Amino acid sequence: MKTQNIWCVGRNYKEHAKELGNPIPSKPLIFLKSGSSIIKSEKSLTLPEWAGEIHHEVELAVFFDEHLVITEGAVALDLTAREIQNDLKKQGHPWTLAKSFKNSCPLGKRFPIADLDDLQTNGSMQLIINGEQKQLGHFKDMIFSIRQLSEYILEHFPVCPGDMILTGTPEGVGPLKTGDHIKAEIFDKSLGSWEII
Repeated sequence: MKTQNIWCVGRNYKEHAKELGNPIPSKPLIFLKSGSSIIKSEKSLTLPEWAGEIHHEVELAVFFDEHLVITEGAVALDLTAREIQNDLKKQGHPWTLAKSFKNSCPLGKRFPIADLDDLQTNGSMQLIINGEQKQLGHFKDMIFSIRQLSEYILEHFPVCPGDMILTGTPEGVGPLKTGDHIKAEIFDKSLGSWEII
């Protein structure tokens, strides 16, 4: 199934909200990325020259099946043009330009989710750049659980089969540069890798 909509969750880890000086939300903060912004694992990435500093944000992605039930997951990056986002936030404008540019959603290999509660309780992810761990997140530390996010998004938005939720990023976001080698992992399995060219 094709992913039409990417329902992104902002500030779903307390320490990430704090590192960017943002308030901790009392309800899910949802924004959209275009489904056409996805680029698959093991592809090379070219960062847009017009966008300024691009930050990595590693995230757990989950997918709605034909019955709008979450049955698969993947590791993903929510690439963000940080300077543009900061300017847009100051003006009270939408974040689309900073979040939904071409190839702004690198997506790893999908895996089946046999037990959503087990994934939430015991799951973790990390992002390694040039052999150095940059981000580490435990899914139990999400402010809003995967189930809560799914229920909220299904209640408020026109979700389609194949749509994806990006469930938020932990602390440690930072800039990418040409020549970086990126590896994203869940459960110590390498599910996504990219090179910045």
